[in-house]
Amino acid sequence: MIKSIAIVVGVILVVGGIFYVMQSGGPQVDVITASMEPIQEYVDEQGKTRLPRTYVISMPFDARLGEITLEEGDHVTKGEVVARIVQEDVEAEYDESKAAVERLAASIRETGDKSVEQTTKQQAEFFVDSMVNTVEAAKTRMTASRSRFEYATTYLQRVQQLIGKGAKTEDDLDRAQLEKVESDTDFQTDALTYQAILSIDAATKLLPSMVSQYIDRKDLSVAVLQQQKVEAEARLRTAELRMQRSTMTSPVDGIVLTKQLTSEQQVAAGTTLLEIGQLSQLEVEAEILSQDATRIKPGDRAEIYGPSLGKEAGQGIPMKVERVYPAGFTKVSSLGVEQQRVLVILRFDSGQVASVLEQHGLGVDYRVQVRIYTEEKPQALVIPRSSIFRDVSGTWQAYVAAGGKLERRNLKLGLMNDLDVEVTQGIKSGDRVLVSPAASLSDGARVTPIDAGEALAGA
Repeated sequence: MIKSIAIVVGVILVVGGIFYVMQSGGPQVDVITASMEPIQEYVDEQGKTRLPRTYVISMPFDARLGEITLEEGDHVTKGEVVARIVQEDVEAEYDESKAAVERLAASIRETGDKSVEQTTKQQAEFFVDSMVNTVEAAKTRMTASRSRFEYATTYLQRVQQLIGKGAKTEDDLDRAQLEKVESDTDFQTDALTYQAILSIDAATKLLPSMVSQYIDRKDLSVAVLQQQKVEAEARLRTAELRMQRSTMTSPVDGIVLTKQLTSEQQVAAGTTLLEIGQLSQLEVEAEILSQDATRIKPGDRAEIYGPSLGKEAGQGIPMKVERVYPAGFTKVSSLGVEQQRVLVILRFDSGQVASVLEQHGLGVDYRVQVRIYTEEKPQALVIPRSSIFRDVSGTWQAYVAAGGKLERRNLKLGLMNDLDVEVTQGIKSGDRVLVSPAASLSDGARVTPIDAGEALAGA
């Protein structure tokens, strides 16, 4: 009896379950109504703020740098002194170079003065001219002395001939001999004098050329001094340039971004001292995957958002794509995968930087989230992206709940983003589309659709 009752109860429960399932129409599924809405296609990526140009204040040459009193964040104006080399060192170098130039200039003036030499040359030429007459006079005197000697010799011979005939006396002979000796002595003296004057004349003729050679040597010395002066002037210009460069000023109105040195110390040429930038030129850069970068062009709408700005995606700070770099680069991801990326630069709207800096405190190299809108439509048939899936052939599909049953439909898609997708064919406005369909569902299965918006509201 008890066994029979149990069987009857079991049959009743089974029949009741079947009846319930048939009445309920199948398992519950979340659906959403396809409707016309705005949709945007975009690229999301991390980015960072940057300046298009920073101004590096570096050491112009090896020297001792004075203390830098500026700090990071200090505002500077164009032309303001931001760093200075110890002035005593550069001033001493300048004074030494200037003194060398002045010393060489004085030497050139002194060496180049040839007035004494020119006077000496003129006197030597006059002396040479006067020696011509002296030589002629000495030659004439020697010729006369020779004639007297020849006459005295001839006269002595005649006296010697006549004395044997008694026509001349011994006194006449003695006088003739004395006259010959005297005339011979005079001739020899005048001949020696003539030769001496000839030697003096020859030496005198060399004097003008010797003076000219000395003047030429002075000209050569002046040329050497002038070359030395050119080199000294070059060193002076270098010293002047060092003096000018020893005081380093800000090239723009801006802010000190970084400071490398503080205390006075010896510093090598080229060492970076300060970096100055203009925050009013702040922009954002993002490294975009190359396959996404092909869809981005200058002028595209963009925004930045994230915790650092207190902004959610879609409500971020508006920006524009300024530039897409023509060359990509390889970057290894955190997972060790090589990726080709392209640098994309975003600019704030005109006049917006000041308010962004004031309200959000952005600086250089701050991390932000970047969203670049590559295409958008004000009205399109939109369903959740979680509603679509691919079949084995790769065709996009979705389930539509109609009459308590599922219909699997092939789709053609348009714009797509992380949340939504545009359907251009396969679904019409008002269709109830399944959200995140389970893999166990199939075409024609009975279901009980529940509006996803109502389910979320109830939760």
